[in-house]
Amino acid sequence: MTDNKNKADLSKQHAAEGRHGPVLRPAPKPAQAGGMSLQVSNDKGGAAKVALTVGVLKETSPGERRVAMTPKGVELLTRLGAEVWVERGAGVEAGFTDAEYEAKKVQWASSAEEVRQNAQVLLAVQVPEPHGLSSRHTVVGFCDPLSEPHRAAAIAETGATLFSIELLPRITRAQSMDALSSMATVSGYKAVMLAANTLPRMFPMMMTAAGTIPPARVLVIGVGVAGLQAIATARRLGAVVTGYDVRSTVKEQIESLGAKFLSIRMDGAKAEGEGGYARQLSEEDYRRQREQMAEAIAEQDVVITTAAVPGKRAPRLVTAEMVRRMSPGSVIVDLAAERGGNCELTRPGETVVENGVQILGPLNVPSGIPYHASQMYARNLAEFLKNIVKNNELCIDKLDDIVRETLLTEGGKVVHPKVQALLDAVVRA
Repeated sequence: MTDNKNKADLSKQHAAEGRHGPVLRPAPKPAQAGGMSLQVSNDKGGAAKVALTVGVLKETSPGERRVAMTPKGVELLTRLGAEVWVERGAGVEAGFTDAEYEAKKVQWASSAEEVRQNAQVLLAVQVPEPHGLSSRHTVVGFCDPLSEPHRAAAIAETGATLFSIELLPRITRAQSMDALSSMATVSGYKAVMLAANTLPRMFPMMMTAAGTIPPARVLVIGVGVAGLQAIATARRLGAVVTGYDVRSTVKEQIESLGAKFLSIRMDGAKAEGEGGYARQLSEEDYRRQREQMAEAIAEQDVVITTAAVPGKRAPRLVTAEMVRRMSPGSVIVDLAAERGGNCELTRPGETVVENGVQILGPLNVPSGIPYHASQMYARNLAEFLKNIVKNNELCIDKLDDIVRETLLTEGGKVVHPKVQALLDAVVRA
């Protein structure tokens, strides 16, 4: 009887210790080879310290109005167990006040330097300059490594780890993280708004007491994400829309939006490259394409071009002669202006007038709609971090396709094969 009572008392004691006292737990697993792990540590009272700290920097690139993390996005990060540091005023240009961040219990930093001192993971729209970075930092953002590989090399010298968000593989699992597609969606919409604001005509057909006003005719060249959004937006405004892409596989997508597909014979040229992006064609293919496109362009009121090949100069699809055949008052919006432009007369960041035709070469188009662009981008980054945060620890698993394709620098080196090949080519030159 006494033995049974002792056992019962001992069981109660163990139960009480499980609720209030120390509990034996397995030791944390060591980081995998080639990986990184930020461990959670306990203080004497047993309370867990925050192991993952995320910093949101105020953008410094000229004309950049977006912010990498919105107040709503902060909620997603805190669910991962992260402590979020925000530089004051980071979201003001995008339409997010400091008070909105305050309501999400963020930690405030008065400068970018203070963010870097307190946060291990740094989120940015445009990757910051390497000054102030160190081996304790992991940076996530846009840095255009296939066109500007030297930026990755400069960050590698600091020892910081860098992820290039635009290099995400086009796989189902990465769709929620695809910031490039998010920004292309904004660009396609904005391009139509720019055209509608510039065109001296209205887009929809109207039946009025003064007669019938015919609809504007719009041609979208390059039907990726931006092109599809441009087609959809122009159709909503009532225009008659035609779409063209070297990839004939997009014909059904164009027609599903109520637009016509412009058919141009390419004599078997392979137009689709790695990851579903357009492949750079030969000069002969482009010449044949331009010859057949000239007549179609002459009939348009608006031409929106979006054709781009990752890491390459934008293909020249609209010649000066084609522009001269368009009616005065017509508009060309060249979304490829940052890469040299699809139109021969495009000047990046300027509006050129040729024979009464206005050619717009806008730069950083998503920044023109910073509120929603930031919302989408913040969600993309939160999903990206969710993929590499396990149990409140940052874990870089190079067996993961998403990690392997986006990881640019680690341990003081450029580790992405394509970017390293570009740097080697510069050295040899």
